[in-house]
Amino acid sequence: MRAINNILPALPAFVLCIATLATSRLASADELKPFEASYAWIWHGMNVAVSSLKLEHQQDTWVYSSRSDPRGIGKVFAERPKQQSTLRVTEAGVRPLHYKAEDGTSSTKRDVDLQFDWEHNRVTGIYEDVKVDMPLQPGTQDDLSVQIAVMVELLAGRTPDQFLLIDKNSVREYRYTREGEESLSTPLGKLDTVIYRSQKKGSPRVTRFWCAPSRGYIPVRVEQKKDDEVQWAMQVQSVKRD
Repeated sequence: MRAINNILPALPAFVLCIATLATSRLASADELKPFEASYAWIWHGMNVAVSSLKLEHQQDTWVYSSRSDPRGIGKVFAERPKQQSTLRVTEAGVRPLHYKAEDGTSSTKRDVDLQFDWEHNRVTGIYEDVKVDMPLQPGTQDDLSVQIAVMVELLAGRTPDQFLLIDKNSVREYRYTREGEESLSTPLGKLDTVIYRSQKKGSPRVTRFWCAPSRGYIPVRVEQKKDDEVQWAMQVQSVKRD
């Protein structure tokens, strides 16, 4: 079993929906507010980890970070994944400046360290032991900065349906659609939710987010399926916003 390791690839899609929908009521991009949220990872019916997300404002940049700490049976695994993106919101849109990720072990096979040079339109660094040096397509994001990019679109009254994210020396495309509504019982109480579906182009895995309008559209449940099998689920535990 590799519970923590198996959920790492899904984390970008999950945190994308959290930060995007949690701030959908803001009036403009310069009104982004710091927040913290925690979620329980459920794997095969067991709570194996807690993921914490944090958004901070530092002068003219923003720092968005995530970390996962094991719980219960998850403690037998060595992984302690962390991600951090430093970015700037400009008139040209969101521009990631520096992105780092690691799984908390001595191995470098999941480590990422990317520098974004928007003056020369290139991204360089290391992505899971692969050297990266390639042109930047307009609007390209890392696994965390994409969340802020979506916020800016929503605040402008637009609803983006696809995103390009760096993946080693290429990019990957995610598409989002709305599927319906459902009322859920959560640690925050019973909440009416809207269901969103996310899928990477060409992937058999589908991730669904149950987002609560009364809580600023923060996802209260997240579930990933491959075919008809639920691979993992996540449940909100707490939310704090400035």
